[in-house]
Amino acid sequence: MGKETEGGRRTWRFWAALVLVPIALVILLSLGTWQVSRLHWKEALLSDIQQRSTAAPVDIAELERLLASGDAVDYRHAMASGRYLNDKERHFLATFQGQSGFYLYTPLELGDGRYLFVNRGFVPYDRKDPATRPESLVEGEQKVTGLARAELTEKPSSLVPDNDERANIFYWKDRARMAASVGLPAERVLPFFLDADSTPVPGGLPKGGVTQIDLPNNHLQYVITWYGLAFALVAVALAGLVRRKSR
Repeated sequence: MGKETEGGRRTWRFWAALVLVPIALVILLSLGTWQVSRLHWKEALLSDIQQRSTAAPVDIAELERLLASGDAVDYRHAMASGRYLNDKERHFLATFQGQSGFYLYTPLELGDGRYLFVNRGFVPYDRKDPATRPESLVEGEQKVTGLARAELTEKPSSLVPDNDERANIFYWKDRARMAASVGLPAERVLPFFLDADSTPVPGGLPKGGVTQIDLPNNHLQYVITWYGLAFALVAVALAGLVRRKSR
């Protein structure tokens, strides 16, 4: 009776494995194949960003044309000219090279009367007050070159604090609120930012060139993981068949 029961269990396990192993194998192979497509997509995206960021700088009109046609403006090498409205700079809480402080987002008044928020770069926490860095408050016509950045339409995460407009501390780049908080009409503020490059400025502050192109590409290890698990599953299934035949 015991042998019959044990034999029945083995038979049940065999048929269960015969049904479940192919299903699991299809799932694992599908996940691996999906990660292969994601890998190709990420590599193409990184290549595109590399081309955009290293190409000759385009002007504001070209950025607007690209945006209107549905093309990405993020990380495009761009340039603009105008006059900084230093009394309206906004402060974005940030860390740079291990130091805490702020990125200075200053409206650049263009020749046609519109405005472009320029991330001029980083200042340490104790240099937030413009009075501590008067050399940074450059006057007159300025030419700035850097990388265009797309605006955010919503807070990136519920974990990100709300912007403190009263204290002039922004935790996420809300272009509309940056503009409204300094009395700039929304319809005259361009719908993207410009991160200034590392060209030296009077007094050394703010430090430009703070753009971080940090798009992790871990898809290859995911491909290896899913396909590796599929291979292991096949190996275990074959080993089980060999043991069953030996009995």
